[in-house]
Amino acid sequence: MSSRPVLPADRTLTAADAATSAQRLQTLTAALSQIILGKPQAVQQAVTCLLARGHLLFEDQPGVGKTLLSQALAQALGLQFRRVQFTSDLLPADILGASIYVRDTGGFSFHPGPVFTQVLLADEINRATPKTQSALLEAMEEGRVTCDGIQHPLPVPFFVIATQNPSTQIGTFMLPESQLDRFLMRLALGVPNRDSERELLQGQDRREALSTMDPVMSWAELEQMQKQARLVHVSPALLDYLQDLLAASRAVGHGLSPRAGLALLSAARAWALMHGRAMALPEDVQAVGVAVMAHRLVGGLDAAEKLLAETAVP
Repeated sequence: MSSRPVLPADRTLTAADAATSAQRLQTLTAALSQIILGKPQAVQQAVTCLLARGHLLFEDQPGVGKTLLSQALAQALGLQFRRVQFTSDLLPADILGASIYVRDTGGFSFHPGPVFTQVLLADEINRATPKTQSALLEAMEEGRVTCDGIQHPLPVPFFVIATQNPSTQIGTFMLPESQLDRFLMRLALGVPNRDSERELLQGQDRREALSTMDPVMSWAELEQMQKQARLVHVSPALLDYLQDLLAASRAVGHGLSPRAGLALLSAARAWALMHGRAMALPEDVQAVGVAVMAHRLVGGLDAAEKLLAETAVP
């Protein structure tokens, strides 16, 4: 494995640094694409979300590989992984942990829940009640859990990947806007194309392939790339374009918040680094725009696509 990239002393990102990081990220996405067949765009966007220090929401029908991609991401980076199956009877303490009375000492001891991991898969998150869904809010936003007034920091990194089934399915609870806004990106994998599905049917079981997958990048290396992503240059013209998108979204309702604008900027920078550029371009915003904006807009996917299509590019 090559040595991790080192940030320049003057805190600028050169084209050579961006190109080196892009090569390493291509190695990561190629490894993931061996597990998730025929979905290169979704794989790249998932890595982009992690690169931008965000949390990821998959919304799709069961059986298309959402859980498998989540496990593959953790394994490819050598990160600790835990999965929680969300059900209607799941309680907040089942996720966060609880203080347990210790008879010998006469006091209470905090027993951490499965949220204390580096990659948490909240599987079928919308099958839990809103109270349990909201238990993740502080953890996702602040990187900590508070129990009985005591704050417990979560591991670094802490990355939540949640899956949810379509709201038309029985036994689901729609995620409130405050919970949706904690996710940087929302993706849908969809079914593979015919050739990829044929390869899937004829080839090795994907879970068997995952069991033999070795880490292709260390967390320390990816952490440096996260820092690099924040140094990707953004021109005044591109900021004008971002503000035009935000303003256009607000012209027909509540629209996108300033936090959504920061999310879009962060994702665009990460996408630019993924493709070896030290400067973000309008096409980077467009590449991640739907995934970042759709779950924050009343009209969803259609509204996000219309917003991108009708807003002039500088």
